[in-house]
Amino acid sequence: TASEWLAQARGIERAQAGHCLGVAQAESGDWRAAAATFAAARADVPAGNATYRARLGALAGSSALAAGDAPQALVLLDAARQAAGASGSLAGEIATDRARALVALNRPAEAALALGEARVANPGNGQAWLLSATLSRRQGDLAAAQTQIERAATLAPRDPAVGLEA
Repeated sequence: TASEWLAQARGIERAQAGHCLGVAQAESGDWRAAAATFAAARADVPAGNATYRARLGALAGSSALAAGDAPQALVLLDAARQAAGASGSLAGEIATDRARALVALNRPAEAALALGEARVANPGNGQAWLLSATLSRRQGDLAAAQTQIERAATLAPRDPAVGLEA
């Protein structure tokens, strides 16, 4: 249905149809197709709608990361980051995914900076604090890891990954 809608759609509706198709592809586990579809949908969003462009770019980057393509994910997430601006939960989500891509690319110092951005943009995101603690531990900074995991535990007390990291 989404493919049919996409074939007929024009303007912003084309982006919405691509968004729908990308979600369906992601739900079916076809991450590479989802990344390409979200990126194409992003291109169909008018320049004046930066938030929607950023959201679709973030979905494209996240899908590329799920597909195991960290270099492409970083390119897509950097574009989404630029469209999203400097603050807010969307910027925090993008920064968190950028950190994951940077870790996959063996760039831990840059990943730590991205996680710092994520924590500032969305201080209530337990996942960003958990990932920060994990990265700090891996880098041997146990004092920072302790502080970060305590914050993660406050924000996500039932998350088993937080308990494991603690």
